[in-house]
Amino acid sequence: ILSNRPIQLVEVKARGRYGAVWKALHKKDTVAVKIFPPQDKNSWLVEQDIYQLPHMQHDNILSFIGAEKHASVIEGAKNEYWLITAYHEYGSLCDYLKSNILTWDQLCHIAQSMTSGLMHLHEEIPSERSDQYKPAIAHRDFKSNNVLLKYDLTACIADFGLALVFQPGKSCGDTHGQVGTRRYMAPEVLEGAINFSRDAFLRIDMYACGLVLWELATRCTAQQGAIPDYKLPFEEEVGQHPSLEDMQECVVHKKLRPAFKDSWKSHPGLIALCDTMEECWDHDAEARLSASCVMERITWQCRQYDGTALPSLAQ
Repeated sequence: ILSNRPIQLVEVKARGRYGAVWKALHKKDTVAVKIFPPQDKNSWLVEQDIYQLPHMQHDNILSFIGAEKHASVIEGAKNEYWLITAYHEYGSLCDYLKSNILTWDQLCHIAQSMTSGLMHLHEEIPSERSDQYKPAIAHRDFKSNNVLLKYDLTACIADFGLALVFQPGKSCGDTHGQVGTRRYMAPEVLEGAINFSRDAFLRIDMYACGLVLWELATRCTAQQGAIPDYKLPFEEEVGQHPSLEDMQECVVHKKLRPAFKDSWKSHPGLIALCDTMEECWDHDAEARLSASCVMERITWQCRQYDGTALPSLAQ
């Protein structure tokens, strides 16, 4: 058995569905340690398996350092499970947006790097050698809380505890359709009407991606006037703690989506971004854009429109 790394836990930075994320020190390096309680051992196993697949070292995927089993510090408790990754001071995109606003250029950088990570996750990379094959992976809990920001606001995707790996010729296992965070669930997930194919799961991620793009737009200085306080997608419609029934009523029956602000119409880049959002969160899953298409569009839009609104388009 390999001995564990000499890691000193410093402070809890976040608490999530699977235990807590700590800022920690490994020798002189700052790292993040996600600690799973015994009942979530399976999520710990899933995450480390995904991080260790070929080609998962990518600028826009959180960097994996290692996985360890530790005796719990609580008397009489069983083992706890550690996942050690790179540490990013800014934390999640969700946390960052609560206390910061973005220029158009910053929005572009975050959106491009985030969709680049999602595109890489979704992509199947064939290989000359069997050990270098990277299967397509669906995240299944994509949201601003699971996108981390590096020091230069480059986004990287984290939290693969619910992810599904699509190995050719194998079924995707014992899969429950209704997983993820209610607020970000696509209509077909809320309805329990998923077609259990690879593309269906990738399209569910793209619906959530549209919502995260909306979150970025709400905090961008390219809009005219005052920038509103940060709100989660659908917070205005269903509040902070929606039930499954609340989300079904809102998204499936009323077909509501987060509202676009009039103040966005003064900036051609934001107008173009709204079109992209609409095509990500289309009610018809098959009409949604792929991650590679969203990434290409955002790259083009960011080149097309710099941080200044064009006076001819101001309302």
